[in-house]
Amino acid sequence: MTEDDGVDDEHDGDLLTIGAFAARARLSAKALRLYDRMGLLVPDHVDEVTGYRYYRPGQIERARLVALLRRLDMPLARVAEVVRADGPEGAGLLDAYWSGVEARLAGQRTLADYLRGRLSGRSSGMDGKFVVETVDVSGRVVISETRHTLADELPAWIGASLERLEEAARGCGGVTAAPFVVYHSEVSEESDGPAETCVPVADEAAARAWCEERGRAWQTRVRVEPAQRLAYTRITKAQVAYPQILAAFAAVEEWIAAQGLTVAGPCREVYFADWEAAGPGDPVCDIAFPVS
Repeated sequence: MTEDDGVDDEHDGDLLTIGAFAARARLSAKALRLYDRMGLLVPDHVDEVTGYRYYRPGQIERARLVALLRRLDMPLARVAEVVRADGPEGAGLLDAYWSGVEARLAGQRTLADYLRGRLSGRSSGMDGKFVVETVDVSGRVVISETRHTLADELPAWIGASLERLEEAARGCGGVTAAPFVVYHSEVSEESDGPAETCVPVADEAAARAWCEERGRAWQTRVRVEPAQRLAYTRITKAQVAYPQILAAFAAVEEWIAAQGLTVAGPCREVYFADWEAAGPGDPVCDIAFPVS
């Protein structure tokens, strides 16, 4: 007889065998063993001789909540946070998770539209999904950090790096234009760039002094960005997520080729909006290429 046998059996009056509990909770015995190992749904009693698990009927509601949360494709670690929280707090954690899901789906919808047009032979980026324009930008002094990073590590590094640079900029005459990220080579799951975060500042001398004194730990440097013309398209917060952001880069490249222009430098993302305050559908970033 195995632990799964005796689906309708009870043990010591109120306790249910794992088979009986699994049937009532609409979960598999395999899932219950996994949840036990994670501390997510621990049996009320484990027989010291046989190792069999037994559950209380009062645990069924929690087990069903776990099952429903998993139907949202919620990772087990997040499920644990939700079920261990108080009711209102758990609801807030669920709202935060689902907002992230909706943002990811919104961005993936853009990528799917782009790929559908590309695979069908229609214009992939020229059909109004991405509007490409040009802008002339003046030369500027920037403080920057450079790092080799893969795509999954990139967002966290960009956020932390720009925060450091903007803090430094306060002692360098202040930030004079929108921060941006330059990609000197491809950043993907297999390619690690490098990428360079940049914050324009007002005082070049102060910036160089700051880098000399405190910037070495983060590979911080000061350089002068030349005046240049950028071809760019504006995207939303949802569209920034990888890999859907690749559709925006491809759309700008297609537009540049169609206009008979030449890419004159590495591509970049220009972040002009408050990232934390922006919603999934709010414009936050320009995808840009220097052109000549």
